[in-house]
Amino acid sequence: MLSIYKKEVSSYFNALIGYLAIGLFLLITGLLFWVFPETSILDNGYATLEGFFSLTPYLFIFLIPAVTMRSIAGEKADGTYDLLLSRPVTVKQIVLGKFLGGITITTLAILPTIIYAISVYFLANPTGNIDIGATVGSYIGLILLGIGFVAIGLFCSSLSKNAIVSFLLAVFCSFIAFYGFDAVSQLSALNSYETFVKNIGFQEHYLAISRGVLTVSDFLYFISVPLFFLVLTVGHLRRRFNPRKKTFTYYGATIAIVILLNSGLMNSWFDRIDFTADKRFTLTDTSKNIVQKLDKDIYITIFLDGELPSGFDRLKKAAIDMASDLRSYSNGRIKFNILNPLTGTPAEQQEFTQALVGRGLYPTNLSVKSESGFNQKMIFPGAIISTEDREIALNLLQNRSSASPEQILNNSIQNLEYAFISAITKVTKKDFPYIGFTEGHGEATDLHLYDAMHSLMNGNEVGRILLDSLDYEGLKKLDIMVIAKPVKAFSESDKYKIDYFIRNGGNVIWAIDQIDASLDQLRATGEQPIIGRQLNLDDQLFLYGLRFNYNLIADMNCGQIPISVGNVGGQSQIELAPWLFYPILMPVSTNPIVKNLDGIRTEFTGTIDTIEAKGIKKEIILQSSPFTRILSTPATISLQMVEEQPDPARFKSNPATVAVLLQGKFPYIFENRPAPAGIQNPADLSSVSKPAKMLAIADGDWLINQVNTSDQSPFPLGWDRYTNQQFANKTFLENAVDYLLNDTSLISLRNREIKLRMLDQALVRKDKLQWQFINVVLPVVILFLAGLLQQLLRKRKYTKKAAPSI
Repeated sequence: MLSIYKKEVSSYFNALIGYLAIGLFLLITGLLFWVFPETSILDNGYATLEGFFSLTPYLFIFLIPAVTMRSIAGEKADGTYDLLLSRPVTVKQIVLGKFLGGITITTLAILPTIIYAISVYFLANPTGNIDIGATVGSYIGLILLGIGFVAIGLFCSSLSKNAIVSFLLAVFCSFIAFYGFDAVSQLSALNSYETFVKNIGFQEHYLAISRGVLTVSDFLYFISVPLFFLVLTVGHLRRRFNPRKKTFTYYGATIAIVILLNSGLMNSWFDRIDFTADKRFTLTDTSKNIVQKLDKDIYITIFLDGELPSGFDRLKKAAIDMASDLRSYSNGRIKFNILNPLTGTPAEQQEFTQALVGRGLYPTNLSVKSESGFNQKMIFPGAIISTEDREIALNLLQNRSSASPEQILNNSIQNLEYAFISAITKVTKKDFPYIGFTEGHGEATDLHLYDAMHSLMNGNEVGRILLDSLDYEGLKKLDIMVIAKPVKAFSESDKYKIDYFIRNGGNVIWAIDQIDASLDQLRATGEQPIIGRQLNLDDQLFLYGLRFNYNLIADMNCGQIPISVGNVGGQSQIELAPWLFYPILMPVSTNPIVKNLDGIRTEFTGTIDTIEAKGIKKEIILQSSPFTRILSTPATISLQMVEEQPDPARFKSNPATVAVLLQGKFPYIFENRPAPAGIQNPADLSSVSKPAKMLAIADGDWLINQVNTSDQSPFPLGWDRYTNQQFANKTFLENAVDYLLNDTSLISLRNREIKLRMLDQALVRKDKLQWQFINVVLPVVILFLAGLLQQLLRKRKYTKKAAPSI
């Protein structure tokens, strides 16, 4: 067998066509991944070889048949096959020797592309910022795929004496094996068998390995499928010597072994190997447990498809990878597909777009560079997670105005596991926590709280509660109490019930405006004194460790309001101007409630002081910007202030605390005090003390959605109708509720970190031609020098010196 192997390798490289085939492969890969803009690593901007590993299989479909086409067909055509059989080797040894030779040649063809990885290593920002583990894992996947193609090519070579026929047959079979099954699985008639059909083909298994993850099932697949084709090859070549019954028995036993190896049994014994440096394809135990316990089917539809910029294409692949990983642990319960909503006629696109917006998915407009300049392109970076009777819209893009586009997309990828698992948990939840928004103290109306309440209805029961008529049993059924912008004083009996709720482990969101201020009043009167609201909550909050101050923040990082700048032709001229009393709070905390969130829109916001309280853990969640002034009572604010140009030097200060998270066992505020009037059956709470959580925000407007004045319909929470900008208020609320509901294992998924790996664009611009030359020309030059050396050694071996005359 060793002699067959050596002959196979040497005969391939002894012929010029062998070098031409590999040289052409290296030239095409070099041009594709370093020169052509649509697929260039340099234009992509990321320090990764993902594009190379995605497109190389299609080149393998032609390269490997060219390597194997003469392995057996050439022997038959030259009349040397029978000569091989006359030697003391078996058909199995012949086939195995040629198979190993084909693998060696394929590996040697891939070897020069390591220059690509070395180049990316030096082009990365900083140098070396490349995921070496993922790259190594992807090369392993490429070699395993090559082994499968070699086995197919060898089988096709055994079917004919004509090398060209063998080549074309191998190209066809390789294409079917890699892409055909994936395409067939999309037929509507095979919907129930989509996963099964996909898993028959190469592509599904290769895509998993090419990202840097090797599972037992994928490894066994790429061992068993080549084994199957090798057995077919041996059986076909020995058909003249073996009885047909024995041959088919041989085939049947091989098929049984292949089915056994791919049955999934081995997966229960071994886990996957994640080669990536940050283990980004390793699900947490929390996610695994959730999807393994699913008792109903989950459908995931991802709407990122079509021609996308490289960054969004990366987000799309990450979303598909996450859905695939979740499916692999779900015992077949999770099914997913990718859909492009912007196909069909313009009318169909418009109808589909409106339907997605109605379901809670909002489009993003991109400026895409083309040959003619920049074109506007609308995409839907979102997904729908659904069961037969419920669904949740999932916006995958985590916008953050202060971050670069690359960082935004990287943050979005980091958040995928949390986003998918959170949605799956909500659509499958059987026991719904109850969230109550208080009323009776002038709190925001149902219309103004519409989107806050509506967005929490996925996986929760949400409604209004009147403390005055709520008894102890009703309080015990409540999980979260939301106090949203009250304007009237709380009675002592209301405070007693709030304290009862907290002492029994209830969680509270305090959204308090201590100052009575509104833009409508300023427009009507021109100016307004800062007057504190008397809510009768200060003593209670003080014992909990909080003090809502009677002041307003004037922040240079603020929203805008429309103001009249004059009249032209009887028409008022409106312009937007910064309004310092509408702070945009940019989260800097790493707490999972606000990590990587965009700005939170607030109005007439105050500050919070924390006070020492035994057993209470406090964490600052939101702060103003470093360019802030504090206006305390007594003071006056005027709409004329919008015309003043703020001096940054006067505003520079330490950030002011706006939101605080508190956790622990809170004190009993009515200890050693009689129960207030109105409490029919006072409860002894001195011995009751369960851990609870609070989120206190010195603003009530962050929970309030604006209203369309034309039809009184609510805008989405966080939407600024003046600037047509969406802020992160809704996501902040949803994250806060997840955290307060004690789902710490779920919210902890937001702590996941994936390192952003970019190319050094300055270095790319400076030396682009140099790196293109290195990666296009150098691999071909290495191949040429290797071929020249091999020919010189061969010539030296077979050239005999003339014998000296006697």
